[in-house]
Amino acid sequence: MYKYSPFVCLLLLFQSCTTNEYTEVADAGQEVKKQQIAMGQKLFAETKLSAPEGQSCMNCHDPANGFSDPQHRAVTPGVHADLFGNRNAPALAYNALAPIRTFSVADNTYVGGLFWDGRAQDLEAQAVGPLFNPVEMSNTSVSSLAQKIKNLSYYNELLALYGPFDNDQSLVSAVGRALATFQRSAVVNSFTSKFDYVQRGLASFTADEQKGLALYQGKGKCAQCHVLEEDERTGKILFTDFSYDNLGVPANASNPFYLMPPSVNPLGTQYVDFGLGEVTNEAAQRGKFKVPTLRNIAVSAPYFHNGGMATLEEVIHFYNKRDVEPLGVPEVPQNVNRTELGNLNLTQTEEFQLKKFLETLTDHYRK
Repeated sequence: MYKYSPFVCLLLLFQSCTTNEYTEVADAGQEVKKQQIAMGQKLFAETKLSAPEGQSCMNCHDPANGFSDPQHRAVTPGVHADLFGNRNAPALAYNALAPIRTFSVADNTYVGGLFWDGRAQDLEAQAVGPLFNPVEMSNTSVSSLAQKIKNLSYYNELLALYGPFDNDQSLVSAVGRALATFQRSAVVNSFTSKFDYVQRGLASFTADEQKGLALYQGKGKCAQCHVLEEDERTGKILFTDFSYDNLGVPANASNPFYLMPPSVNPLGTQYVDFGLGEVTNEAAQRGKFKVPTLRNIAVSAPYFHNGGMATLEEVIHFYNKRDVEPLGVPEVPQNVNRTELGNLNLTQTEEFQLKKFLETLTDHYRK
């Protein structure tokens, strides 16, 4: 005897099949996503896409250092070892979680965007940029880069995942999408620091780390920009509010960019880096640079947009004493933040404790 009528049984059978089909589609989608991440990871390590060959994204963004320069250079050379750009290679871990750049009327500041100056609006554009930068991977045309991509041993895999390609530009854009997919993945954004373990109740701070956290939230004023609240879009603590700030950082006199030929640096030693102000063409934004995440900060030296400070201790002391000790003249004296740093009255012990807390933000923690 049926518990349900034949019609209901057929309906339940149909629903079961439909559910199974949805599950299969979801599983297939996850498999494609894994393949796209793997493709992006291959391209990230690929040395055949520069001109000449030999440079990959990993040369400047090493996984062991929060995806920053493995040699901790202030400015990293590209495929041409004698040519340098003007800025420190930023750590890419968690970089992909930035929103597009917009102006927040409520906070009277720009928020979001990529690169130190926010000039790229999305990760796909940011990922392709270095491929054509003459001081990075130095490709001179879309067609020449497209031919390099077609010559890759795994080109057919790329074609299967992202093709067909209508033209060379669509092929290069597909590489940007693959790189972006990798940079958005858990490989790059793992949330595996000691801080994360403590948040989940799987580890405990030492006394100095706990005191450092209290200083971070209070006297040190760090959390005013490197926020501890969960991000609304990701539900994660990202240690940045994605805003821009002029911290009064001095010019890095040893930056090799000042010595570059006029084709790279037409202003020579007179060059001034205006950051966001150069992008938006607004005097009120001159000297401002993106507030980076502090995740992996202890392993991604040197610091600031120009790599002008070599150690975390030096950075913390600068934040603490900038306005009361001779620590250098701001490269851009306009728009300097005078309220959240410069005279924090931290003791030497408190500077040390703050550093100990920041060290808990390094990924791949092991007890």
